[in-house]
Amino acid sequence: MGAWAGRRSGAPSASGAGVGRRIGIGLMYGLWRPRVLGAWRVPSAGPVILAVNHSHGIDGPMLMGTAPRPVHFLIKKEAFVGPLDPFLRGIGQLKVDRDSPDRKAITDALGVLERGGVLGIFPEGTRGEGDFASLRAGLAYFAVRSGAPVVPVAVLGGKDRHSRLTHALPPLRARVDVVFGDAFPAGDGSGRRTRRALDEATVRIQERLTAHLAEARRLTGR
Repeated sequence: MGAWAGRRSGAPSASGAGVGRRIGIGLMYGLWRPRVLGAWRVPSAGPVILAVNHSHGIDGPMLMGTAPRPVHFLIKKEAFVGPLDPFLRGIGQLKVDRDSPDRKAITDALGVLERGGVLGIFPEGTRGEGDFASLRAGLAYFAVRSGAPVVPVAVLGGKDRHSRLTHALPPLRARVDVVFGDAFPAGDGSGRRTRRALDEATVRIQERLTAHLAEARRLTGR
């Protein structure tokens, strides 16, 4: 009952995200072979933002199943279709319109952080090369506005081969590496929220994420 209360009230459900984590653990470890490195770097309490590269269709569920805490992901509204709509809402995920300012998504995401939760973001916006080459400003906004630290996460593996069902997925039972980096503040410590401050934070974030991805590739040999 509690897992769905947040959905009915309009706020993302913290208990629902916990259910989503358990589902993610079962699915990801049942279908693939995750190897998790550095999960201890995720703060054990308080608000945090996981900034994840995006190259597979399983990146979100993989993080839900391998992160040490339940995660509320900002997910494109196109995924909320048919029975997936109540399911994703029920497990505490956030629907966002990527084509226009989405005030409800912004409010919901900040609410997750205000309650000390974990917000998951794909800062590249859409699935692509997964190299953090192009970042949207949303990550900087949430980080600067909330003061939550950012933890870079690299999901690597399976891009050299694809599932027989779809190119968006790695082959079943393929090893997928999930590498968590050190948490860092996105702001400059001044508390400024101006456009210039957000632009500077975006550059700062991109540098840290790109450096983490390079280190993750070195560690995993990917």
